[in-house]
Amino acid sequence: MLITTAFSLSAAQFDKQSAQCPAWTPARAHNEMSQLQQQLQKWDDAYYREGVSPVTDNDYDSLLQRLSQWQRCFESSAADYQSQLPSGGSTFHPVAHTGVKKLRDKLAVGYWMQNRDDLWVQPKVDGVAVSLVYRHGKLVSLISRGDGLRGEEWLAKAAMIPAIPLSIESELEDVILQGELFLKMSDHHQAIAGGKNARAQVAGAMMSKKASPLLTEIAIFIWGWPDGPSDMADRLQQLTQWGFDLAAQWSKSVKDEDDVAGWRNRWFHAQLPFVTDGVVIHQASRPKGKSWLPGQGDWAVAWKYQPPEVSSEVLSVDFSIGRTGKIAVVLNLQPVQLDDKTVRRVNVGSLTRWREYDVIAGDQVIISLAGQGIPKLERVIWRVTERDYPQQPDAANFTPLSCYHFTPDCQKQLVARLNWLSQKSVLDIAGVQRSTWLRLLEKPGITHLFSWLTLTPEQITAAASISPERAEQIWHRFNLTRQQPLRRWIHALGIPLPRKALNALTDSGWDSILQRNVQTWQALPGVGNVLAQRIVMMLQDTELRSLITFLQHQGIPATTSMFRVRVVENRQAETEAQRQ
Repeated sequence: MLITTAFSLSAAQFDKQSAQCPAWTPARAHNEMSQLQQQLQKWDDAYYREGVSPVTDNDYDSLLQRLSQWQRCFESSAADYQSQLPSGGSTFHPVAHTGVKKLRDKLAVGYWMQNRDDLWVQPKVDGVAVSLVYRHGKLVSLISRGDGLRGEEWLAKAAMIPAIPLSIESELEDVILQGELFLKMSDHHQAIAGGKNARAQVAGAMMSKKASPLLTEIAIFIWGWPDGPSDMADRLQQLTQWGFDLAAQWSKSVKDEDDVAGWRNRWFHAQLPFVTDGVVIHQASRPKGKSWLPGQGDWAVAWKYQPPEVSSEVLSVDFSIGRTGKIAVVLNLQPVQLDDKTVRRVNVGSLTRWREYDVIAGDQVIISLAGQGIPKLERVIWRVTERDYPQQPDAANFTPLSCYHFTPDCQKQLVARLNWLSQKSVLDIAGVQRSTWLRLLEKPGITHLFSWLTLTPEQITAAASISPERAEQIWHRFNLTRQQPLRRWIHALGIPLPRKALNALTDSGWDSILQRNVQTWQALPGVGNVLAQRIVMMLQDTELRSLITFLQHQGIPATTSMFRVRVVENRQAETEAQRQ
């Protein structure tokens, strides 16, 4: 059954959509749209003429919608791109295939159901749409959907498909049915197994000039009898008598959107004899078949399943630098809903992995949720023609020993270090988060990893959006860190000691730490020779040594009495400064 997606937008919706328009020149926009349209046409030809699917339905639909958006941005008078259905079909359908429009969510389903009665829901079987024409009870035509008005004649294949009755008992001169050829499944769980490329296999078997063994595994689900009985129950009963019993088994009367949602969820997790990708809600009453036209049917709609992955446009590429100097590439995305999450960013991984993906702003990507609901980049489905790559950081400049002091190039790594040492397991600076450090760095005062120890409440207040009361709280939290034990300050420096080694440290001051050699470090639990050599090397670094000297001058780690003296001295210094 063909799904036709309605892209028409209200004025308010278009205003929202236009805010997402790429900042392209008219010439570039024309080029980008032309390239995408040509690709869609190639995929249309492969699918409708050869029965193969080079891309998934979701990928195709996503790019089709993206092209439509671009057209609205740059060619407001242009008609939406339509799938290029084959026009070479030689056989006209006695009744046109209308297709069904896709509704976005439960709310839209409820709105559509208003003021309608005698409604039924069916699984949206994922297969190949056809018309069956019986004349005086004999099957005389099996027509592929084609463009909805005419398609290919497949009658010769019907005799090879046991599920299609070659004759029915009927006094009617003509019986015209519409349905879905599908690949039979055994206990198929849509939630687990997904689509399994079933539709493409059916299309390939039907379009093949040779008799495919797969034909015996094809069945048919009748979802339309254009000029059949007006009562749905009578319609289903007659179809069952003719041998089309699946329609009665899988058609359920529904009163409201809650009923529809219930069946949709049940069928998504149930064992089914076919692949599905949603549900279709039918209104029993509909006009006579002679008035049907492609894209014009409003008596049936589809509500597809939420895909396990969604597409989004890359807005920009960020390079995140962690406290140890590791660079990770993060894509900022046009926000999309995936399960119960709104996804705005996805971590690609290393610079090398980003180069392998070759993804930049403007590209279209597919996102899924990995373990614990973490967004994951699955693949790039479209790359813009004009490749404007962002400037990337030099990985050689960032190491576990870089960026202890503030410079513009070092801001990201220094903020990562500061944010990390705020954690409860390090220095436990409650209430001070990454956003706080960023605000503090906007003003002079923080020049290195620990210079916040010398800030006054007034200096903290000078930072944007920090009230005097809040500044006093932060200042107090900063001073409380002075009482933290030596092992925590070693941890804050980024010395890579295992937790059990830190707990086993008996050193009371920095001098004894600096005097340790490879052998004494290796004596600690969990520290091998390689790690011991690395620690000794780090402690010889000039920048790191300067930080240790600073902490020593600050009397850190401080005893309780030393801490009280330091707080009093700080207060006195503030008072004196204010008097002056």
